[in-house]
Amino acid sequence: MRHGRRSLGLLIAAGLVALLVPTGPAAAGGSSRITLKVGTFNIEYGGTIVDFDQVVAAVQASGADVLGIEESWGHIPRLARSAGWPYYNVRTGVISKYPIWDPPGARGRYVFVEPTPGHVIAIQNVHLPSAPYGPNRAARGATRRELIELEREVRLPAIRPFLAAAESLTADGIPVFLVGDFNAPSHRDWTEATVGLRPQLVFAMPWPVSRAVERAGFHDSYRDVWPNPVAHPGLTWWAGRPKVDGEWNPGANAPQDRIDLVYAAGARTLDTVIVGEAGHPDVDLTIEPWGSDHRAVVSTFSVRPSTPPVTVSVDERLTEAGNDLVVRAHGGDRVAIALAADDPVTDAVAEQAMPGTDAELTFDSTGWVPGAYRASLLDAADATLSSTRLWIAAPGAEAEITTSKPVYDVGEGVEISWANVRGDRWDWIGIYRRSADPHVAWYLLWVYTDARVAGTVTLDRSAFGGWPLDPGRYRVYVLRDDGYGALAGADFDVA
Repeated sequence: MRHGRRSLGLLIAAGLVALLVPTGPAAAGGSSRITLKVGTFNIEYGGTIVDFDQVVAAVQASGADVLGIEESWGHIPRLARSAGWPYYNVRTGVISKYPIWDPPGARGRYVFVEPTPGHVIAIQNVHLPSAPYGPNRAARGATRRELIELEREVRLPAIRPFLAAAESLTADGIPVFLVGDFNAPSHRDWTEATVGLRPQLVFAMPWPVSRAVERAGFHDSYRDVWPNPVAHPGLTWWAGRPKVDGEWNPGANAPQDRIDLVYAAGARTLDTVIVGEAGHPDVDLTIEPWGSDHRAVVSTFSVRPSTPPVTVSVDERLTEAGNDLVVRAHGGDRVAIALAADDPVTDAVAEQAMPGTDAELTFDSTGWVPGAYRASLLDAADATLSSTRLWIAAPGAEAEITTSKPVYDVGEGVEISWANVRGDRWDWIGIYRRSADPHVAWYLLWVYTDARVAGTVTLDRSAFGGWPLDPGRYRVYVLRDDGYGALAGADFDVA
């Protein structure tokens, strides 16, 4: 589930951002079949509502190899390190026991995970808008047609870019796992047989998102193992965590449902478990006290990882000068790194030969000037086969945000630039009154950064919130990962 400001932004961002995926078929054959455990876990507001250590314990107890994390609030690195997992990707909210590739063109719609050397599977991690929430509407008397229209307006636009990417990946022979908090039930749960089992189940319902996901070639791993929704509801929200003063607490009248799902395309389901609080009939693995308002879901698959397309990726898109930069590449002759505006053949600051078809290359960035760079995978004839952008920051440099001028007219768009931001999944720009504290005050205008490390955006009538800004004194912040922790701020006035 999700509350407040975050929901509508994801809807718009997912609907409007163009999706590019790597082209070219994967090599035939792939690797041998392996067993892989893939899961999803909404840790609720950064995992700190109850006890972060209990969230870590749940990750460790889950037995998962790869997890999509929701509501991380900038804690993806902390969670991965605390759990002893060596790999993570802040752009997509994925943590893994195996190397992660963030291929150019994926735009946060998927990452590759490399469970066997030179072979990958794709992970998509989604958190669809929570409001308006369909089961609540059903409990209050909404008709089936009204719910279908709601889903078509709110959640279908958010999932479609992921499904388009998945269809391209599976066409190239790459297995895909789609996990996350869908904030919508499955049509496999709202059947004639389940009507009346819970207050919101007033009729069978062909929930559009789950139907669209299955039409795209995915299968529901929980229902693969437990096909009877009467005997095994598999409820994931809300979970019975301890009540916490000053926070939202699940109530007896809140509709419970199965909205945290693990889908697969190109893999066979072997088992699935729900991790949560003790005493609930749907929970297979227990942690006490339970640390989130969602239960985690982990499914076990038999899958044959596939050869990736020719590609290059970097483990960290933002690196301080002097730190090591890890680059992963498949295909090509060598990897060259140059400033983004320079020629990678003639102006590279560093390059390394590919020791084989697949490589993990480590570059020492000592002496590199701060700025935007590009890692390019070149062939023997110096042609660029793939390239990806990265940023180098000065040692100790902090996040920056600036406005294009100190004073704007009423009705004039406010142009804002930022840099040296890690690029977490839901980083956002918010405008507040000059004296307001983002932790307690309400934002006036806001937009997502699209997980960009650096960029420029104009906040005007297309942004979310009240427009135009009245005459007054304001401060704009870049804030981390759907939370209210400001990374940097800048003042401006409206005259």
